[in-house]
Amino acid sequence: MSPSVPSRSARRRLAGTLCVLLAVGVVITGLVQAAPSTTPRALDPRIAAVMRKPDYRHAQWGLFQQDPRTGKVTHSRYADQFFIPGSAAKLFSVSGTWHTLGGDHRFVTPVHAVGQRRNATLKGDLDLVAQGDLTLGGRTRKDGTVAFTSIDHTYANDVPGATLTPENPLAGIDQLARQVRQAGIRRVDGDVVIDARLFKPDPGLDPVPTPLIINDNVIDLLSTPGSQAGTPAGLEWRPKVAPYHVTSSVRTVAAGKPSDINVSSSPDGTRIQLSGTIAADSAPVLRVSAVKDPNAFGRTALIEALQRAGVEVRAKAVGPNPVRRLPRSYQGAPTVARYTSPVYAQYAKLILKVSHNLGANLGICLMATSTGSTHCGDGFPVLATFLERAQVDRKAVQLADGRGGNPADRTTPRAMAQILTYWQRTPEARRFRTSLPVLGVDGTLADSCRSCPSQGKVFAKTGTAAGGDLLNDRLAVGAETTAGYLETRKGHFDVFFAGVNGAATPTADITGVLTIANDVADVAAYLQQQAAGGH
Repeated sequence: MSPSVPSRSARRRLAGTLCVLLAVGVVITGLVQAAPSTTPRALDPRIAAVMRKPDYRHAQWGLFQQDPRTGKVTHSRYADQFFIPGSAAKLFSVSGTWHTLGGDHRFVTPVHAVGQRRNATLKGDLDLVAQGDLTLGGRTRKDGTVAFTSIDHTYANDVPGATLTPENPLAGIDQLARQVRQAGIRRVDGDVVIDARLFKPDPGLDPVPTPLIINDNVIDLLSTPGSQAGTPAGLEWRPKVAPYHVTSSVRTVAAGKPSDINVSSSPDGTRIQLSGTIAADSAPVLRVSAVKDPNAFGRTALIEALQRAGVEVRAKAVGPNPVRRLPRSYQGAPTVARYTSPVYAQYAKLILKVSHNLGANLGICLMATSTGSTHCGDGFPVLATFLERAQVDRKAVQLADGRGGNPADRTTPRAMAQILTYWQRTPEARRFRTSLPVLGVDGTLADSCRSCPSQGKVFAKTGTAAGGDLLNDRLAVGAETTAGYLETRKGHFDVFFAGVNGAATPTADITGVLTIANDVADVAAYLQQQAAGGH
């Protein structure tokens, strides 16, 4: 489905909240305009033609391509100047988290029985100790891999075409509840408590990671057109957890008319209202609403899951998470259930393929916990140490989050190449490379270059920073970038960066941003074709 042109009021909302593929709107000023360095190879005329487009009249393009085995640089344009990376910054944060935890690390979330057992009754509490598991089973396929779509549901309010994976977002919670039953507990005379002491939520990271995450801390809201114009739209939503309640006044309009669906919620997030219109010929339209208290949400979800599993809980299901009941330690409190996640490399693939903001920021907090700290900010020194060991020029990287959305975030093309080169020298080179979006195949590059000669031969993380230019009624694209690997011949990969800062779209239509993204993807394809000997 092609996205429709938003109304003027919708464009104003877009200007204030647009977060296209994980970035904030930034106006570029003051970039140092050093002359491009001499390159061993002339620029492909097709690349030069892209750079000369009107959208880039006031923009700056950067290029860097290098053979990581020999160190030979093929292309270098502003290689040592700072660029806004957008979500390409996730190459650094995910690499640091992967190195710190290990690609085969699994998150084991336990439930402890705190109190005394009397036959099938627990005179005490069940405590779920959150471990920072990104999906808690909500995306896990039967083969242990993590499911994703090309446009993730977390972007549904900003990017057209977001869809859901089929997995049950409460799968991990349900599994824990069944294990409690299997452990012989039929009644809990105390309470159910979420222990989220692993780390403290840091409002400086947006979105804010929490130790317990269910369905990315959002409610999915799927509207479908009615049978004809004027009829109510259909509504499905998940996960259904009390006291969350969703109502919809969305109406079906004639085929070809714009679909414009808005979401509002009560201050606590539990009363959600959908309004607007959906075209009769529209595909289902997905929206999301934030879970504002993940711990209370998780507590209720677990109590309801226990009830479904045949375990009676005396405490009321709906209410605040009773953190004061938590013990100082769980010594002597048996583990009656545990959920084991897929390996971290699978989570890294999710984060990189769909540019998952929450997961990237979560990595900063997890690096902090590796030092025993509960403060997410303590993850940055861990990342800094790793980058130095990986032979990345740390002074050529500026990060204030893990997702690449903070206005302070900067990196040079050469620094991007350095982190990519690091992975090529490790035993996990292929595992990391295939975790990136693949041109014309999957992730954020799925819809680019589907039939070009470079399809399947470019592995790269994309990044976008865009916001509304109200003065000119258009979108300011602070950054559109991509960085990764070019397969120049079978089994041989160059590292590269290609990106533009300071572009603008002709109108306020979001498709203009997607056009710029396709231009950057085309530049990457042309680099690959030129390196492989094609024209």
